[in-house]
Amino acid sequence: MDQAKHPVTSLAGRYGHPLHPALVAVPIGAWVGSFALDLATRFAPGSPGLADGARWLIGLGVLGALAAALAGFLDLFAIPTRTRVHRTALAHMAINLAVTGAYAVNFALRAGGSPGPVPAGPLVLSAISLAGLGVAGYLGGELAYRYGVRVADETTQARGYHRADKENS
Repeated sequence: MDQAKHPVTSLAGRYGHPLHPALVAVPIGAWVGSFALDLATRFAPGSPGLADGARWLIGLGVLGALAAALAGFLDLFAIPTRTRVHRTALAHMAINLAVTGAYAVNFALRAGGSPGPVPAGPLVLSAISLAGLGVAGYLGGELAYRYGVRVADETTQARGYHRADKENS
């Protein structure tokens, strides 16, 4: 269990400070923002640039997801194989790769699109992709909060709870 708490390389972030959770904020934010802009094209017609902005947020999210995937892949190497944690990590990775692939397709589908409302196909693909992202995020939460992958051990955590006035005694 302790093995999964330590990075296999400093490229994954130092002990207690993994990079993967920080990097996932980019694709999550970009893809949620793109969906909001998609909906805005439907409810605020005549707002030029919304569909184009949504497309570029999708592209930014794909690039951010690839960076997060690299750090996550390094974290995967620290997890002992043939364990429930490893199976959960593989499912988390597979779903995220599928979601990233779906968003890459979505980005390509929108090339040369009109400035009007986003067509139903790309809009539905974004909604399904966001649902998949939610499932993958839940599994990522299981890895960190239930199984403690790349989370500092309890002894290290306990140091943060010592009262300052007791430390000087």
